[in-house]
Amino acid sequence: MIEADVLVEAKNWKKIIKNPKDQIKKILSKLPGRYKFTYRKVYITVLLTNNSRIKFLNKKFRKKNKPTDILSFPFFNNKNLKKNMKNKKFYLGDIVISFEEFSKNNKSNYRNGFIKIFIHGFLHLLNFDHRTDKEYRAMNSIENKIFKKVKG
Repeated sequence: MIEADVLVEAKNWKKIIKNPKDQIKKILSKLPGRYKFTYRKVYITVLLTNNSRIKFLNKKFRKKNKPTDILSFPFFNNKNLKKNMKNKKFYLGDIVISFEEFSKNNKSNYRNGFIKIFIHGFLHLLNFDHRTDKEYRAMNSIENKIFKKVKG
């Protein structure tokens, strides 16, 4: 079972998502079985923020001086994640989403856009990446399969 601590730093988020914590809880409950961490207590933190904060974090941690729609900070690398998945309780990492970048890219459907971007960030916590075309195709395929199940 995954529990999310949701922090809403930018008030604009409440205009498009009435109750972000409930929305994230709903997404997590609909994840396919292999991503639910059944019989474990897994924790994540989600920060819903603005361009100013995400730009600061992007510069500090990725050396990119620009805002982005989402950042994920996995707590474990791939090797350590597999090792810790044997534990009954562990912290998976942090997801940060910028309101301005998100809303700019999802004007037509905030609900579906939020589900998609959250899944994307969640997969990064599981050490999926898209640095190469092959990684991109694999991650995108998994995102789409999860999205169809969650949106259901």
